[in-house]
Amino acid sequence: MSEAIIHLLPVLFLILVAEFVNGWTDAPNAIATVVSTRVMTPVQALTMAVVLNFLGTLSGTAVALTVGKGIVRPEVINLSTIAAAMVGNIIWGNFARYFGLPTSSTHALVSGLAGASIATAGFSSLQWEGWRKIFLGLGFSTFLGFLGGFILMLTIYWIFQKVRPGWIRKIFGRAQIFSAAFMAFSHGSNDGQKFMGMFTLTLVIGGVLPEFKIPLWVITICALTIGLGTALGGWKIVRTIGVRLTKLEPVQGFAAETGAALTIELASRLGIPLSTTHTINTSIMGVGTTRKFSAIRWGVGGEIVTAWIFTFPVCGLIGWVTCQLFKLLF
Repeated sequence: MSEAIIHLLPVLFLILVAEFVNGWTDAPNAIATVVSTRVMTPVQALTMAVVLNFLGTLSGTAVALTVGKGIVRPEVINLSTIAAAMVGNIIWGNFARYFGLPTSSTHALVSGLAGASIATAGFSSLQWEGWRKIFLGLGFSTFLGFLGGFILMLTIYWIFQKVRPGWIRKIFGRAQIFSAAFMAFSHGSNDGQKFMGMFTLTLVIGGVLPEFKIPLWVITICALTIGLGTALGGWKIVRTIGVRLTKLEPVQGFAAETGAALTIELASRLGIPLSTTHTINTSIMGVGTTRKFSAIRWGVGGEIVTAWIFTFPVCGLIGWVTCQLFKLLF
């Protein structure tokens, strides 16, 4: 039993480090717009994001079940597989934070897990049902994210077309506090759950749990970890999302956050793991496009999309190579 715990604890630690990095790099998803529009100070926004990320993580387990049971076949992988997947996630997350690139921790996680699982048991270790949800999440985060921000912004223009600009700024300056809180909660409800699934899967493989059922203490630990990561969020990414991509006023920030949060919440309740990073960025693009196409700095958008594209192959390769190294060493 003591030998099993010795092997189990480092893997659980790596999962929590990856969860921390997720909060660290994805905190800007919730607070970038509200900080860039100066509706809240960075300290106020971070405090709110920590609390709402924590509460969002506690709000359900549907996404955790998809990640923990539906992406790869649990019976053919081992602790080294999970550890290798976490290594890829951690390396990519820190790379993104260093360069200020808003990348997807979701895609880093599932691609790292896929690469490590293939190294362990071949392509038969992958499960189509879970990957179908991953591809659905791509559609949600890109098309629904863009359309959510675009349609909501047009609706606001139509409803408030005769209202003075000063009043609009005052109204949505207050409303954006609630939309940012909603975005932080939805981030926790989707991203926070993914590592709960991995943590529980590890406990099952390690023999601590007899079946895949997520205990309250696991939910609490993961929620606290993502909250701590959020408290130390990456300010380079805040600048990329909230300043470099397009200029935002409170009304645009409200529309982008609300459109993204609605999309993420829908996915969370359906058990679909999606990229909260993709969703908020495409929602911002949708909002910016309602002014004029050139309102979006498409060169910055191209950098973001390039980072998204490279996430899958790079994290998959890191997971595969790391798992192979673990085989040689252990």
